[in-house]
Amino acid sequence: MMNRPVARNSQRRVAAAADRSAAEPSDLHHYVISVAARMCGVHPQTLRHYERIGLVNPARTGGNIRLYSNEDIEHLRQVQRLIDELGVNLAGVEVIMNMTQRMERQQREFEERLRDLERQYQQDIERFKRIIHKMDKITAS
Repeated sequence: MMNRPVARNSQRRVAAAADRSAAEPSDLHHYVISVAARMCGVHPQTLRHYERIGLVNPARTGGNIRLYSNEDIEHLRQVQRLIDELGVNLAGVEVIMNMTQRMERQQREFEERLRDLERQYQQDIERFKRIIHKMDKITAS
């Protein structure tokens, strides 16, 4: 069996599941648990366990079928790399993944703040230029 996205006729259920799962961005491809497990090189029961302990939160269809997004698959592959290549236990994986998410969020917030400051800086420069121009007019008269 090939690693294929869920069939088109279930696209509506995928969209509904994505709407219910606010933490999951809208993806075009979602995979049922057997396909997701094969893509990650683990048993489907492992994915169920990861969900129970909070390492992944797949979307669900109206029939309660788990649907794993591309983002979920990448997240699970990172979990497996930590376990397989670095020998990290599940508690350590949870800490690392939480810290990674926190650092990414802080990076986004920092970049947003930096853009705000750059906009404010440009506005201040324009304001100072207008003030200087007015002062030049006053001193020239």
